[in-house]
Amino acid sequence: MIRVTLPFHLRNLAQVGKEVQLLVDGPVTQRAILDKLEAEYPVLRGTIRDHTTQKRRDFIRFFVCGQDWSHESLDELLPEAIVMGTEPFRIIGAMAGG
Repeated sequence: MIRVTLPFHLRNLAQVGKEVQLLVDGPVTQRAILDKLEAEYPVLRGTIRDHTTQKRRDFIRFFVCGQDWSHESLDELLPEAIVMGTEPFRIIGAMAGG
């Protein structure tokens, strides 16, 4: 099971707790996780990625094993810690300003 943590506003929208668990078939990539997340929770479609381009929305970041993967290829294989569920795939709402 893949563990995914969501920011507060997306948890409220999907009516879930801080973390959801997903069963991802095939290679575990950011794209595979996001596709499964949007399939399980259709209300999240368009909130994390643009409907048309499938690009990450501004102010949404992806963290993998403590590293920012927001600009990595969506099709790059994720580390074993994510695949095995020992570490969560984190979706974080970023803030602007200072």
